[in-house]
Amino acid sequence: MTSASGGRIEWAQLPREVRRAVESILGDTVVAASSQSGGFSPGTADRVRTAGGGRAFVKAVSAARNEQSVVMHRREGRVTAAMPGWAPVPELLGRVDDGDWVALVLRDVEGRHPRTPWRSAELRKILAVLDAFAARATPAALPDSRTAQEMFAEDFGGWRRIAADPPPGLDPWVAGHLDELRASADRALAVLDGDTLVHTDLRADNILCGADGTVTLIDWPSACRGPSWLDSLLLLINVALHGGHDMHTLLLGRADAHSAPVEDLLSVLAAMTGFFADAARCPPPPGLPTLRAFQWKQAEAGLAWLRAEAELTGLPG
Repeated sequence: MTSASGGRIEWAQLPREVRRAVESILGDTVVAASSQSGGFSPGTADRVRTAGGGRAFVKAVSAARNEQSVVMHRREGRVTAAMPGWAPVPELLGRVDDGDWVALVLRDVEGRHPRTPWRSAELRKILAVLDAFAARATPAALPDSRTAQEMFAEDFGGWRRIAADPPPGLDPWVAGHLDELRASADRALAVLDGDTLVHTDLRADNILCGADGTVTLIDWPSACRGPSWLDSLLLLINVALHGGHDMHTLLLGRADAHSAPVEDLLSVLAAMTGFFADAARCPPPPGLPTLRAFQWKQAEAGLAWLRAEAELTGLPG
């Protein structure tokens, strides 16, 4: 899987007081922990087992390791606690927050990440789950009123920042289409209006496929309200990253499934690609040494997809 990861610490490296607080939530002593790879947190991500055979998933981070990760853990806790029982999301068993360390204790989910490059049958199933979730998660039930337009307002200025300060060796195609890319990204904010609960950060490593056919969506700190098609479009960037699919056909299918103009989806694709390309130029955040390289890979995948779409229909502006 093409992914990125933080500088993980493990269960045994957590302060004793944090481990005891987690065990209090579980009502038992943790006797084994298995660290899970992937994701963008520099904290822990452990599947734990208790003396009595109970299981849970524990993720914890401190402000000293990454202040933004603490903010995201707190938000994920609020969002997950507010999820309806029918949602394909791990149940939150409890939270620990001592002002520095924040830990989330979630019900352990048996499963694996989707195979990459993406298999067609598995992709169809997951897109169907996303469509069904979007239908039931409208209107969104969130612990605050954050919208996708608010969340992406700064991110979607990537092409404008690149135009104002071009990097060395700027891709010739990008240089020749910067005006169109900026116009498309500006248009993207307007089309993000919607009242569906959306994840906004779906990749293969944020999805678990159970042996019983269930699909579970994990890691919800970036949830907000937006259009029903947003999650499936963003997931397709990950599909493009791994290759092997006709992205134009998939794009048309997403637009048709949600009765949305193809131009709206393309505008968001252009804006997200600009965000990745611009963000990849920044220094890596504390504890996340591979993040920028992964963002650049996503930018390359988005650009290849955009070039192909431009040859077929042009870029929306």
